[in-house]
Amino acid sequence: MEQHPRQPDPTLGGAIQVFAGMQSSQPQQTAARSASAAAGAGRAAVADPIPPGLVDDEWRRWIAENLMVGATPDGLLNAMVGAGISRAEAVREIELALRSPYLRGTELLLNRLRKREWQLTTYRKLNRLHPAASEIPRRHKLSRREFLEEHYSTNRPVIITGMMDDWPAMTKWNLDFFAETLGDREVEVQYGRTAGANYEIEREKYTARLTFGEFVEKVRTAGVTNDFYMTANNNTISKQNLAELWDDIVQVPEYLNNRDPMAGFFWMGPPGTITPFHHDLTNNFMAQVIGSKRVKVVPSWDIPLMQNYLHVFSRVDGRVTPARPHAELDEAQILECDLGPGEILFLPIGCMHFVEGLEISVTVSFTNFIYDNDFTTFYTTYHGV
Repeated sequence: MEQHPRQPDPTLGGAIQVFAGMQSSQPQQTAARSASAAAGAGRAAVADPIPPGLVDDEWRRWIAENLMVGATPDGLLNAMVGAGISRAEAVREIELALRSPYLRGTELLLNRLRKREWQLTTYRKLNRLHPAASEIPRRHKLSRREFLEEHYSTNRPVIITGMMDDWPAMTKWNLDFFAETLGDREVEVQYGRTAGANYEIEREKYTARLTFGEFVEKVRTAGVTNDFYMTANNNTISKQNLAELWDDIVQVPEYLNNRDPMAGFFWMGPPGTITPFHHDLTNNFMAQVIGSKRVKVVPSWDIPLMQNYLHVFSRVDGRVTPARPHAELDEAQILECDLGPGEILFLPIGCMHFVEGLEISVTVSFTNFIYDNDFTTFYTTYHGV
């Protein structure tokens, strides 16, 4: 059942008065008149008997949830009637919710959430005063100190150039090399992704094993497709069976620790691969080795504007949502860049991002920074939000 959030009323008590006044324009059904009269008199609604209807506990949860996120009672009433529930039953259930002491007991929590929304909006407004707020800058061989002070600690993305010049991968890796040297190794990939819209959330459903040579040939010949992709989710088997590739990767010492020479995640796919808008629970590097990708990045303080409905995922479709570097204060700012071979994109913790493969692409991502990158030990919302 879809939510219909509207402009929030200051209190649930205020919503009762709005709903009572709204009832005067409804059809003159006995039950609705009784509920309205009782609400206007400031006492509990006592409707005439209504036969058992369609509203069950799941509907009641939906009503309560929408009231708590700011939906107006008339909006809920219209939605319920549109779903086939009688107006009288919908009025009664909304009245019961509005007068529930359990629901009204959430007002303190709602006020705290509004305060935090204000804080995020303040950060958003201040961030957009920065001279580079509307772009993702490119910096050549950014120093460790500059990286920390200007990007890592300030949660600002940046593209770093000139730091992959010593990678053997930059000259060795190509499709022929992969097929000839590692073609007989078994790998796991995301497969059949075009069969479902939630291929990232339900990624366990979309996996297949094949030889690396078979996968390379699919990448070579498929054209533009999002149907298969080797991602970080397949990394365990990649590290086991393609371990030699890590000999060609340099753990960029200016920013990364090298305690684990096998750190990093291997990504490979055809043009057309899509990673939907989501945010990570760590700071990330995307180091591009082959081909190019287009990346849309949203600042972390704009998460409330990105329809983040489950864990780290967003309902915003990056395929049809254009870049918006000069957004209004009530709009999510969407920055965009194309990442090419030899470039490293820093994706700050919490920044929503959407990634599209423009060509056959190979990327290595990293999270093993020399700076503190633990943000998961105090993260708890692995569910609906």
